[in-house]
Amino acid sequence: MDFLQNHVEALIFCSPAPLAAADIQAALSEMFGAQVPLEDIQGALAQLQERYASPDYAFELVALAGGFQFLSKPAYAAGVSILLKQQSKKRLSTSALETLSIIAYKQPITKSEVEQIRGVNCDYTIQKLLEKELVEIKGKADSIGRPLLYGTSPKFEEHFGLNSLRDLPTPKDFSADDNKIGEEQ
Repeated sequence: MDFLQNHVEALIFCSPAPLAAADIQAALSEMFGAQVPLEDIQGALAQLQERYASPDYAFELVALAGGFQFLSKPAYAAGVSILLKQQSKKRLSTSALETLSIIAYKQPITKSEVEQIRGVNCDYTIQKLLEKELVEIKGKADSIGRPLLYGTSPKFEEHFGLNSLRDLPTPKDFSADDNKIGEEQ
């Protein structure tokens, strides 16, 4: 049974989303070339849940959204949250922040409109923002070629601590003194 338990554990560990028992069964049945009983998989899941409930582990196996996923235990949430916040802030380059701010204020906006404002190609930056789920495709423009329209996602609001896009600072929120370069003549 440890053999099956280890395979179930590996499948759940590598899955980015909750993994249903039926999906585990399908993967194992294909791998072994024989039907794996659902009861055996459910037994392995129960044993894994029991094992990871121990205080020896900082994470646990949680039944969630119709499947199973490894999650950090609540006692470690603060540390994990700080680490994830630090990592996500580090990963946004100046060009990503510029592109993201243009999209946030002008949405929905096409890639070519963003490029006109920035003056450089934005393919890579927009792709990275899509991968980070800070930007999402909102539809297609009615113009020639029907280019994609981009806008911010709910994760954008979460990342920057906004309740809604209305919480974004408006241009009048930036004082003129902050925008001056050099000395007055």
